[in-house]
Amino acid sequence: MKRTVLTFILSVLILSPVMAQQKIVQTAGRQQLGEFAPEFARLNDDILFGEVWSRNDLLSLRDRSLVTITTLIAQGITDTSLIYHLQEAKKNGITRTEISEILTHIAFYAGWPKAWAAFRLAKDVWNEDLKGEDAKAEFQRSMIFPIGEPNTAYAKYFIGNSYLAQVSTDQIPFANVTFEPGCRNNWHIHKAEKGGGQMLVGVAGRGWYQEEGKEPVEILPGTVINIPANVKHWHGAAKDSWFAHLAFAVPGEETENVWLEPVSDADYSKLP
Repeated sequence: MKRTVLTFILSVLILSPVMAQQKIVQTAGRQQLGEFAPEFARLNDDILFGEVWSRNDLLSLRDRSLVTITTLIAQGITDTSLIYHLQEAKKNGITRTEISEILTHIAFYAGWPKAWAAFRLAKDVWNEDLKGEDAKAEFQRSMIFPIGEPNTAYAKYFIGNSYLAQVSTDQIPFANVTFEPGCRNNWHIHKAEKGGGQMLVGVAGRGWYQEEGKEPVEILPGTVINIPANVKHWHGAAKDSWFAHLAFAVPGEETENVWLEPVSDADYSKLP
């Protein structure tokens, strides 16, 4: 804890290799403010990025990213500008492990709440790197219920991979169902002569529920979906997010699950 943020940055700069000079092309200023504030747009695009950021024969792009995100966080700026510079830091070679350590170090000098805000943004930026089992393990850490085992018994009724963990078999049986990004089940109906249906409770990630003839409903952690018996519907993950929900089977008489056609790629791709 003896080093300040400045000495920490300088130590990284000294150890970092200098990159070959690369001209930075930036057009955001003119695109967003070109007519309203043309001089500001010029300074942003041509001077800040076209000259200062392009002097990477003196400091590498990685070094400039490190200085910039540290400065923004220290000032409490955690808006779209920080998101942009976190994305650029990732492109400029700062790894997921490094950004975690950088933000942890900054927290002691810039403030704990500022670091928390920055971590939320950085997690989204660097989590795009997670694939396969790493992504699954990271998602597991985000929720209290287990992911469970591959949902092989119902795999033919799903597009993509899903997982099933039976949480309880007593009184009202329910399970935690986990979907990988893009995974969804087929259209289906919970038939019943009396009672029946299903209830979903969002646990983690982001997903969708849709009844036939109605607009899709986004499911987030805590979202409760009540599915009446004899209603055609589907549910699953968003394209870019793992998703898990608890599925409660509502008791009824003469109950039966009827599986129907898959949700088409064309319809699914229209979801935000």
